[in-house]
Amino acid sequence: MNEQTIKSIMREYKRVNCDITFHQDATADDLIDALDGKRSYIPCIYVLNKIDAISMEELEILNKMPHFVPLSGHLEWNFEELYETIWDYLDFIRVYTKPKGQIPDYNEPVILHRKRSTIADFCKKLHRDLVNELKYAYVWGRSVKHNP
Repeated sequence: MNEQTIKSIMREYKRVNCDITFHQDATADDLIDALDGKRSYIPCIYVLNKIDAISMEELEILNKMPHFVPLSGHLEWNFEELYETIWDYLDFIRVYTKPKGQIPDYNEPVILHRKRSTIADFCKKLHRDLVNELKYAYVWGRSVKHNP
């Protein structure tokens, strides 16, 4: 970006007397996004269907793309990778319940977002009054500090 471009963008946003410092290489779109402040970017996944109709060389070229999952809907190839990629991008975790004296139920987990994965969030997912009635809980897993 040259100085004239920056000045014209700043004039559009009615900011004519200010200092601008870039800490990285930025484009005009980056400057407009910073001035606007209302835009937010979310991660995306590119899903390419009909990979059974392309050659291996073309598939290797496409595999260099970021955020990309190839699949074939007709032959049902690579659906598991798509499911796992979606799960990772959404940042979900599975929480399994275990009644006292019984084995855990691995068939129906409670799905929580990793950022909202406290005991209170788990209780609110089951029932809104449960968090007020809860006295204690045992927690097992790889991510807990003390097991249980």
